[in-house]
Amino acid sequence: MTDTNKTATLISADCPIEKLPDHLLIEIFLSVHISDWVNISCVKKQWAKLFQEECLWDAALIRSFPLAGQAKRWPGPIPRGLSKRRYAALYVNKHIFSLHDEMDEIVGHSYLFLREQFEISTMPLPSGILHGTIIDQFIACGKSQDKAYELASLIWLAVIDNLEETEQTFSLLQRLALEADVFLPFPYSRSYKVQWRVFERLFTDFRDCFNHVDYYDFLSFAKNKFQTIPSSWLGY
Repeated sequence: MTDTNKTATLISADCPIEKLPDHLLIEIFLSVHISDWVNISCVKKQWAKLFQEECLWDAALIRSFPLAGQAKRWPGPIPRGLSKRRYAALYVNKHIFSLHDEMDEIVGHSYLFLREQFEISTMPLPSGILHGTIIDQFIACGKSQDKAYELASLIWLAVIDNLEETEQTFSLLQRLALEADVFLPFPYSRSYKVQWRVFERLFTDFRDCFNHVDYYDFLSFAKNKFQTIPSSWLGY
C-alpha cells in the first residue's frame, strides 16, 4: 500500500482505527510518511494530542535514528531539547547537511536555533551575537576554531537559502546586508560567503521588491563591500 493510500485510509471517518489504543496508533502513524503527519493530526483531537506528546516522538526518534539513544547531552548555549526537538534537528541534518559524524545533531539544533531567531522574532538579535552563539556551541563541544567557523558558515548559508520568499525575509536580508562590519577576532566574524549570499538573494529573489532608490543604495553598498559584483545583480 502506498503512503497516499495509507493516509486516505487513516482519515476515513468509518475506519476502525479510531478504536485502537495509543501505542498501536503510534505504530501506524510511524508507518506513514512524515509529510502526511500534519493532515493526520488534524483528523481527531486524540490524534493531535498524540503528536504533541513525547511518547510518539520518542518512538519516531528511535525508529528513524537508532543511534540517537546513545547520544550524550552536550555543554554550550544551545540546548538539546526533548524528543520532538531532537527528531527535527536530526531530520534537518539528514536532509540538508548529511555530515554523518558525531556532530550531526548539534548541527541540526544550531540550524533550528538560527532559523527560529529569524522567523519568530520581528527584531532578531544582531548577527554577530547569533554567529558567536553558534561558534561557542561548537567550541564547547570540542571543535577547533577552524572547524567551528566552517560549520557555522555552513549553517548560515543553509538558513539563508531556505528562508521563504516573504516580506519578512526581505526585511531581514536588508537588515543583515546593512549591518556594520564590526571587527571581531576569528572565528567570530561572519564569513565572506555568508555576506555574499545575503546580497545574492536580495538581488536575485527579491529584486522586484526594491524601489528605485533603495535598489541603487544597496547596489552601491554591495560594490563597496565586494569591489566586484556579478552582472546578474545589475538591472533594476
